[in-house]
Amino acid sequence: MNAVDVSLLRRARTAKGWTQEQVCARLNAITGGGTSPTLLSAWESGRKRTGLRNRAALSKLFEVPVVQLFAHQDRHEATTALEVAGTGAVTRVLTRYEDLLRAMTEVVVGARRRLVVTGSRSREPGYLRAIEDTLEHFPDLVHYRVLYGPPRHRALHEHLDRVFQLRDPSERRHGIRTLHVGVVDSPSVLERHFVASESAAVVPLPSFHGFDGFDCGVMLGAEAAAGLVQHGREACAAARALVSAAEVRRLPTGSGPDLGEREAL
Repeated sequence: MNAVDVSLLRRARTAKGWTQEQVCARLNAITGGGTSPTLLSAWESGRKRTGLRNRAALSKLFEVPVVQLFAHQDRHEATTALEVAGTGAVTRVLTRYEDLLRAMTEVVVGARRRLVVTGSRSREPGYLRAIEDTLEHFPDLVHYRVLYGPPRHRALHEHLDRVFQLRDPSERRHGIRTLHVGVVDSPSVLERHFVASESAAVVPLPSFHGFDGFDCGVMLGAEAAAGLVQHGREACAAARALVSAAEVRRLPTGSGPDLGEREAL
């Protein structure tokens, strides 16, 4: 990037004399998110767009209006490869529950570096077992689980118990924590449903066939999956951390309305 192309976002940071690490620490203290220096660098260069909540927080930190601070991101219609790809980011449309469950399991089995799972409705034994097997066989894999309210089914309670037997969230491998489990307590926050790794993701959709839960979905490629992994990391950082199986066991089961019989996540 030439000097004349340096974004106001980057200039605002350097004017404060802050490193990217220092900005991330201040930003995350405001938003409760998990923004990393790598992501901040992508925002500064315009390779990725900043979300509304982080825009507001950065504008407050730097005392610069949003419209000026992020002009370098907004002056082009598309700023990322994902936006250019459009529907090309969808690698598979999943129109049957069996296909949805198979694709979700495929994402889990293929994860090697990061695995993010969101939602509180999981109960499919094979899918949950695949998560446990992957965690057991790849100890360096970092797993994020975000619950929206307490688990809806006993199967998820039992799964999380087994996850805590496999991983201690206080332990680090090569200096990195490999288990992060959080619960979003606020009922006003909408539940997210997806599973994502560094190479693929699946997002369930309402049924194409009738009022029968979420039995369809889309499978996404690596570019979209990377965005969902970051989404999950920030959501987990903002959630209330669960650090033991005992804490999970104290959560109630079955809170909230059931959306249908066919729910995998």
